[in-house]
Amino acid sequence: MGILPKQKFNKYSIKFLFLVVILAIFGPATYSQQYKSVKAQKGDGIYALLKKHGLPATDFKRFVELNKDSLGKNNTLIIGRTYKLPLNSSANKSLHKIFGTKYQQVEIKDTQLKGAVYYLISGHGGPDPGAVGKHNGHLLCEDEYAYDVTLRLARNLIEHGAMVYMIIQDKNDGIRDGSLLKPDKDEVCYPDLKIPASQKSRLRQRKNAVNKLYSKHKGRFQRLIVIHIDSRSQGENIDVFFYHDKRSKTGKKLVTNLQETFRNKYKQHQPGRGYRGTVSTRGLYVIRHSYPPTAFIELGNINHPRDKLRFINDNNRQALANWLTEGLIKDFKSN
Repeated sequence: MGILPKQKFNKYSIKFLFLVVILAIFGPATYSQQYKSVKAQKGDGIYALLKKHGLPATDFKRFVELNKDSLGKNNTLIIGRTYKLPLNSSANKSLHKIFGTKYQQVEIKDTQLKGAVYYLISGHGGPDPGAVGKHNGHLLCEDEYAYDVTLRLARNLIEHGAMVYMIIQDKNDGIRDGSLLKPDKDEVCYPDLKIPASQKSRLRQRKNAVNKLYSKHKGRFQRLIVIHIDSRSQGENIDVFFYHDKRSKTGKKLVTNLQETFRNKYKQHQPGRGYRGTVSTRGLYVIRHSYPPTAFIELGNINHPRDKLRFINDNNRQALANWLTEGLIKDFKSN
């Protein structure tokens, strides 16, 4: 750059129950695990597996130590069995101050997204906070929470070898842990432009930034990801849903890959719940006028109690970013 017996609940136990349910839905943060797991395929040997994932042959001994209970005779791999890859002691690391002091050091864990370019836009910003809700008397502003999820997504994508542009930036926020993110108005548009008050001017400004960069990287795999939080009545619970440009088959494929990833995650973490996140077209300005295939994402309803827990808890914000990352990896590989 996670069923309590029937009993009388007080307000704190209700909040705790909501939090437990949400954490159960999202599960642990996939990309914060120490080791990456892979399945052995026909023809794989240890050296070939290491090479495939960008690890040096000198990591053979470390791999055997990690997986000694799962290996066959003479340290052979068993097809279909899952193995842990050692951390790459010689992995490239890069400094990205936009992620803040705690998260600015980013390790390139693998090259699954090598060659991909992503433009990330978090909704609103600058003079416009977007949708506003309340939690325990505190204001929740869409732009702050959408931005934090977008930052976490950007960091994940870089870890997998992608080139990432944060189109909306707040250079003193960084990735923030905790539930209450203090609102401000100092966000800028790439590269360092003041965000105008007029909505149409704001949208044109970020569209222009994306299209200029798109032309610079012409011929490469490029995608635009726009992240928002919806505002509806307090009684309306919604799942994460997606929009795309009706003219773009590639955009439809992109959002369908994301939707399928979320559906599979819900099946895994909360069987029987069901997932109601939709894919549809919508003629929004940035979707219609941006060159890259675009996924426009709504994370939930800022006014609904359970939806709020999807993004006010920092573990859940990371889980959202992780699931989006998995969907984008799926989209990249399918193309």
